[in-house]
Amino acid sequence: MLHARFTAIARLLHWLMAILILAMLFIGVGMVTSETPRYEALVAIHKPLGIAILILAAFRLMYRLMHPAPPLPPDMPLPMRAAALASHVLLYALMFALPLVGWAMLSAARYPIVLYGTVELPPILPQNQLLYVALRQSHTVLAYLLFLTVLAHLGAALFHGLIRRDGVLESMASVRPGTGGA
Repeated sequence: MLHARFTAIARLLHWLMAILILAMLFIGVGMVTSETPRYEALVAIHKPLGIAILILAAFRLMYRLMHPAPPLPPDMPLPMRAAALASHVLLYALMFALPLVGWAMLSAARYPIVLYGTVELPPILPQNQLLYVALRQSHTVLAYLLFLTVLAHLGAALFHGLIRRDGVLESMASVRPGTGGA
């Protein structure tokens, strides 16, 4: 049975953001476990990638508001519907919160946010060491929360695709099983 699908643009944004977010999570882990030369290289990637995720998240949210998600299967239990809504709200909130907290954290420490070459973002907070420490801790906690939320999202997708077989996974997949294409 074929179900309604997300638009091609929504699917492209979803998978692009999934790749970027997973890359950021791995880069973040690498940053906290690296020596200075490798750390600096990872930070140089982490900052502009975080801003790219922030921009894409804003675009994705605007697109989602203009192009709503396909309806969930009618037989999906209410608690699953509530969990799906809550997890998507949390994912969107984290896609905005993590880059903004990172930007604020670096602003409070007066670290430059170099996007490319000499292009830098302006600070969004005044320099304040105590604020920097609090924001750094918040950034770490939010990163762990994002990691757990991504794992839950992946688990739910696999549950829908392999156990329920209700079309939810296929609505975001780039290829429908058995069709050979999109």
